[in-house]
Formats: sequence, C-alpha cells, structure tokens
Amino acid sequence: MEEGQELERWEGYVDWRNKPAVRKKHGGMLAASFVLVVEILENLAFLANASNLVTYLMNFMHFSPSKSATDVTNFMGTAFLLALLGGFLSDAFFTSYVIYLISAVIEFLGLIILTIQAKKPSLKPPPCNPLDSPCQSVTGSQAAMLFGGLYLTALGIGGIKGSLVPHGAEQFDENTVQGRKARSTFFNYFVFCLSCGGLIAVTFVVWVEDNKGWQWGFGISTIAILLSIPVFLGGSSLYRSKIPTGSPLTTIAKVLAAGTFSRRTPQGITNTNAVIDYGGPSPAESKTETYFKEEFTQTTTKTNNLSNDLTFLNRAVERQPINKFLHCTAEEVEDVKVVLKVIPIFLSTIMLNCCLAQLSTFSVEQAATMDTRVGSLTVPPASLPIFPVTFTMLLAPVYDHVILPFARRITKTEMGITHLQRIGTGLVLSIIAMAVAAVVEVKRKRVATHEGLLDSTKPLPISFFWIALQYLFLGSADLFTLAGLLEFFFSEAPAKMRSLATSLSWASLALGYYLSSVLVQIVNSATGKGSHQPWLKGSNLNHYHLERFYWLMCVLSAVNYFHFLFWAIRYRYIKSGTKG
Repeated sequence: MEEGQELERWEGYVDWRNKPAVRKKHGGMLAASFVLVVEILENLAFLANASNLVTYLMNFMHFSPSKSATDVTNFMGTAFLLALLGGFLSDAFFTSYVIYLISAVIEFLGLIILTIQAKKPSLKPPPCNPLDSPCQSVTGSQAAMLFGGLYLTALGIGGIKGSLVPHGAEQFDENTVQGRKARSTFFNYFVFCLSCGGLIAVTFVVWVEDNKGWQWGFGISTIAILLSIPVFLGGSSLYRSKIPTGSPLTTIAKVLAAGTFSRRTPQGITNTNAVIDYGGPSPAESKTETYFKEEFTQTTTKTNNLSNDLTFLNRAVERQPINKFLHCTAEEVEDVKVVLKVIPIFLSTIMLNCCLAQLSTFSVEQAATMDTRVGSLTVPPASLPIFPVTFTMLLAPVYDHVILPFARRITKTEMGITHLQRIGTGLVLSIIAMAVAAVVEVKRKRVATHEGLLDSTKPLPISFFWIALQYLFLGSADLFTLAGLLEFFFSEAPAKMRSLATSLSWASLALGYYLSSVLVQIVNSATGKGSHQPWLKGSNLNHYHLERFYWLMCVLSAVNYFHFLFWAIRYRYIKSGTKG
C-alpha cells in the first residue's frame, strides 16, 4: 500500500502543509483557477493606481508633467523589477505559496498609507491655481509618506508578480501532452484575467478617483488586495508547490566562475572525469590534487552529457576548479547554459515595454488635452486603457480556442505557434504603434495650432478616440509578447530556476519603464542645448515635440526587432513539446 502511495506522489512538490503532494488530489486546472481569480483582484489593485497615478501626482502633488511621468515609470519599473526578488525567494527558500501571502500583506500595508494620505488634506500640499502663482509640490514628511507608501506597494506588487504566475503554472504536469496544453491555456487566460482586473480598474475605479476622490480609489485597491488573500487561501487544499532547492544565483555564479577560472586537468585525470589509478598519492602531490582525484573518482557525470553550446562553460566540468566549492556537475552547467541562452531574448523585449510605458504617461497626458466626451459622458483620460484591455479580453479566448488549434493542425506540432513567433509578432505591432502615435500627435498639434490653443489649457476640438489607435496596437503587442514570454521562460528554464526565470518577463517591463525615463532625459539633454527648447520639457504639452520622440522610438523598435530576429533564428528549444 505504501509503495502504491509513493507512486502517486508528485516528486519534488509539497502541499500547503509542507507534506508530499499527491496526484489526483493536488494540481490541475481547478487549482490554477484560484490563481486566475486572484490575478483579477491583484491587477485591479495595481492598475487602478498605475493608470491614473500621473494625474494624481500632477493635480494633487503638483509635480510637472515630465516629473509626474518619470515618477510613474520609476514606480512601475521598481514594482516589476522586484518581481525578480519574489521569483528568487520562491526558488531558493520559500514556496511560491508563501511568497504570495507575504507580498499581498506588504502591498496591503502600502495601500493603507496611500489611502490615509489621500483622505487627509493636512498630509498633502494645499490646493492652488497655477494661473495665479506657481504651485508648491509635495516636500518633506509629506513626500516621504507618498513615496514610502508607493514603494512599499511596489515591493508587494513585485513579490506577487514573481510568485503568482509560477505558482499557477506549477499546477500542471509537463510530462504529458495534455498537461503542457493545459499549461499553455493557463498562460493565455492569465493574461485574460489580468485584463479583466485592468478593465474594472480603468473604468469604475478611475471614475471613482476622478469624481469621488482618490481616497476612495486607493480604498478600493486596498479592499481588492485584501479580498485576494482569502480567495487564494481557498485553493490551499488543491495546490502543489515546488520544493525550494536553494539559490539559483549561487549555481549560476559557481558555473560561471568555474568555467572562467578553472585550471587545466592535472596529470592523471582525463577529460572524462575518470582517474588513473596511481595506487595512492605520491609524496610530492599536493593535498589539493589529492582532493580532486578523490572527488572526480566519485563523480558519475560524464562530459559526453555536455552540449556543444557555450562550450567555454564545459570547462567547469572538464577542468580542475581552483577551489572545491566550484566543483560543478554537467547538469548544473547545462542549466546555466539555458539561462544564458534566453537572456538575449529577454533583452530584445525591453524596447517593447519602453513603448508600453507611454500608455501610462504621455498618452494619458495627450488625452487630457483632447475632447474626452462620448455623448453626455465625459471619459477620464486614465480610462483610455479600456481599448487594449477590451481587445485583449476578446482576443485571448479566440487565440486559445480558434487560432491555436488551427495552427496546430496546419503545422502538425504541439505548439502550433512557437513562443518566439508570438514574441516577434508583438515586437512588429509595437513598431506600428509608435508610428501611429507619431502621426496622431502631429494631427493633435495641428488642431491646437489651427484653433489658436497652443498656450491654452482648454480641451482641443479633437476626439480622444484618435489616441485609442496606439492603445490598440500596443495592447495587442502586449498580449502576444507577455503571454509568450511567460510561457517561454517557464517552460524552457530548469525546474530549480523557474520562478526566477519567469520573473524576467516582469523585469523586462521594469527595464522598459526605466529606459523610458532615461530616454526622456537623454532626449531633453540632447535637444535642449543652447537656446533650443528641449523636446519633452515644460508645463504645456502642446509645446512638446512628442511626435519626434515617438518617431525616435519607432526607429529604435525597428532596430530592436532585427536584434531579436538574430537570436530567435538561432535559438533551439530545449523542453519537450516545443520542437518545431
């Protein structure tokens, strides 16, 4: 009976009580469904603030448009970058189950701070009219409270992003075709649920923030993240969680160090890790050489298990390390090779996310200068993401149930459309989006000039629906790229590094937001020399040269796409089910 139970266990997984997880009881789509519901609540809490935060910083904290945009991109960049910390802790020391719960509590505390500040007038700068006198931006303890709340929230968001996706993906058996297909469906519906939360955020919550007060907006986010905790706990009896295996960064560093600093194999030790029998060490032999002979004698891994990719790392096994702590197995070397081979793909997606950063900054500011009326209803500019969010919600099920099965029949492969093909499609869409954004900005400024409203703060007689075009293209790009990246990193990465590898998807978003801030500064520095006005500086967006900035990003995105193609064509999939 015990032997039968042993066969039913999920090797390397435990349940929420840290007991061995068993088949038919733990894992599967039902367990992952709790994760999908949690993602709706989590992204509602996150996007409700992120999409409209630039307005809050401008109107209530009295920052300039460019500083508001920079602070928002820095906040969002930090949140996504901290996903690496959440992923690292999930792989190394705690289960993804535990990391999610800790992170949700941290985000809850950060949102409480922001809610209190938004409600208390004494904790914000006094209201002012910029036409009468310059507004005093938030400083001192008020600024400390603002940024303390924001970055505590960012820490919680990062932990959630780094643990929730891999926790859901862990519920599926990758050793079966059915399990891999179900996991692919999970990633598609994860993006769908992410969009569901975003839809509520950019419609209902943004309306509340603009019409009832930001204390209510932050309050709704606080309640949403609080509700996500019992929902997540509701699936506890169904979850299976990967057992932490120690720091993946230690393994990566060890292999890189061993491959770089290893010494040539001592005489008597062959490159197959076998030791010629000397009948004992000679008096002249050092203790170090004696250790390595004994160590290599016990090593069962052979160098013929090493691939021909990144062969310089093979020296970590084939040669003698300078220290016994740098001794590596062939499996460790191959794991690190996988990580290094996905890095160029990761770097190729940063520019796309730099384009996406504009949806939360300059695009919102553009819409704020335009006519946002739809009949008798006035739409808040921060609700513009409703266009890509709605399109994503419509496209995700169509992709999973129509496009993907059709592609599988045509290509005769399990995947149908490969991860890298999805990512590449997103990169092409981002190029088109930036070109469209530049053309729309030219039209917007032409209207402002023709109507004599360049120096006015009145809404321009041009519908904000024009801005929706760039949102649609970038939203589509995000659907293809994010879902493709999440599944690509999770399925290709070694099991012991999956949470950290999956977090690279969010880190790409982070670096994209940071790159956006850096590009703004570089552009302003390069274009503001002498008596020239910088392209992206000042209190009036109508005097910006935003169209030139968008054209620049279009060109950079095109260059980046060819960089992606260079690596994608050469990439060979590793995991089963990804061939072809």
